[in-house]
Order: sequence, then C-alpha cells, then structure tokens
Amino acid sequence: MNWNELLNSERIRASHSKSTDFRSEFQKDYHRIIVSSAFRRLQDKTQVFPLEKSDFIRTRLTHSLEVSSIAKTLGQNVCSRLNYLNINDLTPEHEANIIDILLSAGLLHDIGNPPFGHFGEVVIQKWFTENLELLDFKGLKLQDYLDAQMINDLKNFEGNAQSIRIVTKLHNLIDLNGMNLTKGLLSTLIKYPCNSTEIKKDNSIIYKKMGYFYAESETFNDIIFSTGLNGCRHPLTFLLEAADDIAYLTADIEDAAKKGIITVEKILLASKSYIDNFIGKETEIKYLTEAIEKLDFLYYKNMNHNDPQMFAMQNWIIHVQGLLMNSAVYSFTKHYDDIMCGNYQTDLFDDTYGKGLAGLLQSLAINNIFNNIQIQKLEIAAEKILGNLLTIFVPAAIKYDSDIKMSGFEKRVINLVSKSHMSVYKESSLNLDENKKLYLRLIMITDFISGMTDSYAKNLYKELNALD
Repeated sequence: MNWNELLNSERIRASHSKSTDFRSEFQKDYHRIIVSSAFRRLQDKTQVFPLEKSDFIRTRLTHSLEVSSIAKTLGQNVCSRLNYLNINDLTPEHEANIIDILLSAGLLHDIGNPPFGHFGEVVIQKWFTENLELLDFKGLKLQDYLDAQMINDLKNFEGNAQSIRIVTKLHNLIDLNGMNLTKGLLSTLIKYPCNSTEIKKDNSIIYKKMGYFYAESETFNDIIFSTGLNGCRHPLTFLLEAADDIAYLTADIEDAAKKGIITVEKILLASKSYIDNFIGKETEIKYLTEAIEKLDFLYYKNMNHNDPQMFAMQNWIIHVQGLLMNSAVYSFTKHYDDIMCGNYQTDLFDDTYGKGLAGLLQSLAINNIFNNIQIQKLEIAAEKILGNLLTIFVPAAIKYDSDIKMSGFEKRVINLVSKSHMSVYKESSLNLDENKKLYLRLIMITDFISGMTDSYAKNLYKELNALD
C-alpha cells in the first residue's frame, strides 16, 4: 500500500465543474457530514445508557465528536513521530490529508448504529436468526429463496456495514451515491474488509465481522480498488479504531460514575485484584500500577473538594486518555511496516504498555456497568421495542412490490416506511431478479428501523401497540 492511493480524493460520482472553493476534498467531506440529517440523529441515539434524560451522559453524537477529536490527535502525533524516526514517505500534503480524514471518520464511525446502542444490533441479528426460517415467499422459506450472503447479511446485521450503506447510498439527495464522500475517507471507514460469508472467528480482529452488505458489493470493490487496499485494512482504520476504544473505555467509566453506578473506591478495589492476576510484561504492569496510584492520589488528596469523586474521576480520565493515546501512537509507528503491508492483525494496544490499562477499563465496564440492573431493564425494553417493530414491518415488506396481495393492514404498515428509504429501494431494485428485490425490501426495513432515534422507536412502538 502507498499513501498516494490510500489518500485518494476521488468521489464515486466525479464532479467536472470548476470551483472557487480552496478547501481540499477531505475538508469538504467534513462539511457534508456535519450538515447531514443522519449525523444529527446521533444526538438521540444511545451510547451506553438508553433513553437517558440527563444532559451529562453521552449520546452517540457526543461520543462521535470525542472520537473525532482523539482520532485527529492520533493522526497528528503519528505523523510527527514518523518524521522524527526519519520514515519519510509522508509529504506535508499527505499529513494534512491524514488528519482531515481521521477528523471526518471519527464523526462517521457510528452513524450506522441502530437505536439503543450495540444492543440494538444484537436484537436485529437475533430477530432474523430466529424468524427467517419461519417466514416464506411464494411457497418457499426465505432462507431457501435468498442467496447465502443475503441471509448472512440479515443474521449478522452490523452497524459498521450500515455506516457504509448510509454514506454511499441512503443519504439520497441527488442520486444513489449518498453523501458522495472521498474514497480515501470511505476506505478508512471500512473496519472489516470482508462480507458476511467471509467472517472468521479466529484471533484476527479484521475479519471478525462484516464490513459491507451484498447491496454495496460494487461500491466496496470500487473503493478498495481505487485505494489499493487489495483486501487489507486501511492503515488509518487502526487509528480510528484506537480513538473509538480510548473514547468509550474512558467515557463509559465517567458516565457510570456520574450516575453513581461506579465509585473511585470500587475502581481501586477492583484494580488491586486485576493487577494481582494480570499476566503481562513488566512495563505493562508498571504503567497500570502508576495509573491506579494516580487515581488514588487525586481522590484522597482532594477530599476537601465539593465533589472529590467526580474531580478525581474526570482528571484521572484525562490522564488515562493521554497514556492510551501515547500507547497507540507508539504501536502504530513500531508496526508501521507490517501495517503498510497489510500483515498487522490486532489492535494497536496489543503488545504495548497500554494493554493492561485498556483491559482494566474493559473489565470495570463489564463487571460494573453492563451488568447493572438499570442497563439490563432498559435493554429488555429495547428488545421488546425493536423486536416488535420488526415483527410488524418485515411481513409487510415481503409482500410489497410483488404479485402477492397485501392486506389493508400491510399496506398501511408500508406507508409508514420513510419515503427516502422507499425511493432508494425503487431505484436500487430496477430490473433485478425477484430474490434480489426481496432482499432489498428486507434491507429497506433494517434501514428504516436502524435509522430511528431511540425516542422515535419508542414512540412508534407505543403508537402501533395502542399504548399511552
């Protein structure tokens, strides 16, 4: 891979008109994103705590802004370190473009996530896994009528793949090219360069999920060919993933502390046990221990503060983010050659002094946040809401645009689907075989439901079920 191809500024729909706009193509991407309705909807989508009323707790929007900022910082620091190490295949223009791409990629990385956080993904996956064999079309079970990749797309529904679908198709202002972003940015967003039949349950993080739907196969091939990826992950994707990890690993702890779910005392107690059982290098244990001592110091030395818990927690979070960012930058430059050759298969914290600290934060979240009774109650509600909406909309979509007669109820259901999603289906399905059209109708429903905000999904569920 080389940076001239990786930072491809072409768009899928090329523009040949002259412009007096002196921004780079990647700077133009940023503006296209922040004025989009899909980006604005992130303000009412769950990060961790569904249907949260507090304005302190993060939503997908505030999380994405934080990821964007961290990704930009990682890009700046990596470029500086590569220059310091005399790895001189980056020009000043390359460096500027890298920073602009990461800034935009951070904004977009979660744009395809459904309502109620990652749990929403699980609900959609589970619903199709359990119901595809129960549904039929013209005397055949759906799973016998659809191709293998089509079936796996539904059973493995993925927010990352949906992000690619939104920005390349669903943001349908002019045509079916969506926001028509640069190929350098689009390739950075493809976290998993494989389809739903190529998922590998091994140690490689690159193929553990799908990166695009069957419906975007042609677009995917165009992007990877134009950027010279040849089946590899874009180097900047590693930095984007690290930025996402740093943001959520630290923010989840801070949000939970604000809600009283986790305390400094709990962290200090859990950390002692974690360190005692941690198997790693001396440097990992050293940085992990020093980080915990920093929290202890901030808390007990500031007991006269009006809120020593949050004072210590927020200052510690800033300290931890710095450690993890330095760790990611160090790892990227250390493994630079392997990354550029497509041979690097793990996250940037693996085999660095930040691994133990990242593991501790993840352990704290699993044991103290995601097992919390408040979260579990809300997740049960989310499953009921999304599962019910799928049960209402999917059967109607199966019959729609076919020679099977629809009931009056099913017609009314289809009329509720977003007109923009209906338009994308009609344009995409022209002159296609019937099984492909059926697949696109099912995808139209996942487009519609996954695009909902938390509040809209909740309110629609209540309206359709005659609830107050």
